[in-house]
Amino acid sequence: MDTASIETISIKAPRKKPAKPDAAIVKLQIFLDRAGASPGVIDGLDGTNLSKAISGFEAMQRLPVDGKLDPEVTRRLEDQVPAIQAYAITTDDGNDLVDSIPQDYSRQAEMDHLSYTSIAEKLAERFHMDVGLMKELNPTASFVPGETIAVAVPGQVRTGAAKRLEVHRKSGQVFAFAQDGSLLAVYPATIGSKETPSPTGTHKVKGVARMPTYIYNPKVNFQQGNNRKILKLPSGPNNPVGTVWIDLTEPTYGIHGTPEPELIDKVGSHGCVRLTNWDVEELAGMVKPGVVAKFLN
Repeated sequence: MDTASIETISIKAPRKKPAKPDAAIVKLQIFLDRAGASPGVIDGLDGTNLSKAISGFEAMQRLPVDGKLDPEVTRRLEDQVPAIQAYAITTDDGNDLVDSIPQDYSRQAEMDHLSYTSIAEKLAERFHMDVGLMKELNPTASFVPGETIAVAVPGQVRTGAAKRLEVHRKSGQVFAFAQDGSLLAVYPATIGSKETPSPTGTHKVKGVARMPTYIYNPKVNFQQGNNRKILKLPSGPNNPVGTVWIDLTEPTYGIHGTPEPELIDKVGSHGCVRLTNWDVEELAGMVKPGVVAKFLN
């Protein structure tokens, strides 16, 4: 992909299922991310998370909500900040990595930290990108310290005090509302599954844990492989609940991150609400104990 084309191309209505990342969609996703209507992972591909982000932006702007890009949405989205920037990989970017993350929880429990497995993975998450898109933008890169690569320029962390959260199961979205009823942010989410549905009704935030460990209990959670005893998995971005756990008053349920941001709202969860790590980190900064979380169909 020619990174220069991302800067010069106008955002436009997405094509259906592009074979590879589309420069116009990359730009659209970046603008939506900046506006607080998260598209989830920036991958340059059309899909339901993109249309949901457009719908979220329309709701934030008090426009008719249909999830379709039109001239008014485009006008309100576009800004003068470049969509892509150069980034020089530092020595620190290569620190605190692990060779791999085993799938088996018993082996994960033996590790000190469930860190990133590569510089590419670490930077993709920092810039809200899919690893595949990062490699597409930098086809000759080795992703080593001292190298300069092209990365997305996502939005700044949104601030504010959320008074109410709405978790919409059917659309797969989490809405954060301020005291005055205005919409602070919208996130795509994985919300339970047919086998292990999410809670119903109204609950509250109990607290926030950053870089949480994960306690696997097959009698309470689910059966993973042949693991039949309680295991304590170390913290890290590749922890099963990611980098943040927002605890809810409904026992064992929470809003949390994920080690696989590209799968948000594409596969089910074990009942909880799963966001990308960067989205749940942002949301965690806007909630405190007592904030209402209402689950809706």
